[in-house]
Amino acid sequence: MAEQRIAGGIVSADNEKRMSAARADYDALGEKLARDGIDIEAVTGKVRQFFVAVPSWGVGTGGTRFARFPAPGEPRNIFDKLDDCAVIHQLTRATPTVSLHIPWDKVDDPRRLKHHGDALGLGFDAMNSNTFSDAPGQEKSYKFGSLSHTDAATRRQAVEHNIECIEIGEAIGSKALTVWIGDGSNFPGQTNFTRSFERYLDSMKAIYKRLPGDWRIFSEHKMYEPAFYSTVVQDWGTNYLIATELGDKAYCLVDLGHHAPNVNIEMIVARLIQFKKLGGFHFNDSKYGDDDLDAGAIDPHRLFLVFNELVDAEHRRAENFHPAHMIDQSHNVTDPIESLIRSANEIRRAYAQALLVDRKALEAYQDDNDALMASETLKAAYRTDVEPILAMARLRDGGAVDPLASYRASGYRRMVAEERPAVTGGGGGIV
Repeated sequence: MAEQRIAGGIVSADNEKRMSAARADYDALGEKLARDGIDIEAVTGKVRQFFVAVPSWGVGTGGTRFARFPAPGEPRNIFDKLDDCAVIHQLTRATPTVSLHIPWDKVDDPRRLKHHGDALGLGFDAMNSNTFSDAPGQEKSYKFGSLSHTDAATRRQAVEHNIECIEIGEAIGSKALTVWIGDGSNFPGQTNFTRSFERYLDSMKAIYKRLPGDWRIFSEHKMYEPAFYSTVVQDWGTNYLIATELGDKAYCLVDLGHHAPNVNIEMIVARLIQFKKLGGFHFNDSKYGDDDLDAGAIDPHRLFLVFNELVDAEHRRAENFHPAHMIDQSHNVTDPIESLIRSANEIRRAYAQALLVDRKALEAYQDDNDALMASETLKAAYRTDVEPILAMARLRDGGAVDPLASYRASGYRRMVAEERPAVTGGGGGIV
């Protein structure tokens, strides 16, 4: 039995108040879906098996390049972070794994970390390396790049750091490494595009050689920031080239915030599925660029359209299709736990809605070039209120009917604020 950071009685009491309405709403939705030939129990079963990892760094207050305003109860270390992550999973039953970032989450003994995770009922998702900022005591600086740096010793240091992440991951049960770099340029002529990419590929190949046989490596693209003129891994096409060049264990990771506002992300997802190189997602939302807002906060319809492609691939049993799912967002003005609870539910919501799409009808309309009815078929699923399904999925797995209400009723934030020293001051930076 996993340790619970919120007393079970608090959740049970809040559930009891909402149980009758939740069951009535579920039954009513079940009747409505049955008229369309959809078994609500089958959909609920799939939702219960859909999980998304939470980022260890996400439970801390984020910030911008200008400022960071620490909140009460900031986690002091990775063990506090895991405690906060356990609360999210306890209430949502949707986030059983945590993704770590090294060196932020580095400990002297990884076995102690795994033991703490096991006690909380948490596993570990992909490891994340950090060569986009300098760690204390680091010999070589990444100011002008890491895996693509002109200096061989700096590249070697970055490669060794990624290998260290793999070794830590092996000790705690992770099976993947995510590599995102801030390498690029801020002025025309600052770097040679071709030579920079060649150096990056050579470095990634050295990391790839150390990858265990049952691991995957994810490369992540980003069009800008912190390099504002060019980035080494700037778009999905370059990302695909990297994955293809490295080998069968290399895949592309799609961060929803790493695209220009009008980019058709769902089409990128479809292309990567088609060519068997979709590794997974970092879910968030954005308005103008990589704002790292809560998933579904700005454009929930786009999130649904991404999941429409994922469910389509699932439906037709696409080859080599097993994407990893993780939340990656910055919480600047909200309680991070509340934002992650909401995001986990919004991601499940998009999945549930996509499961309701009439695939047979949609294909027929597409074949007949009936643009309006094809669009309407998607809209019909998207307009369906699937909250009763989400609530029942949580309830059946021991979670909260209304996780945000249960969280606030628990007083967890107030409790950890009393236990953890207040963080004073705040510089720039997202972590």
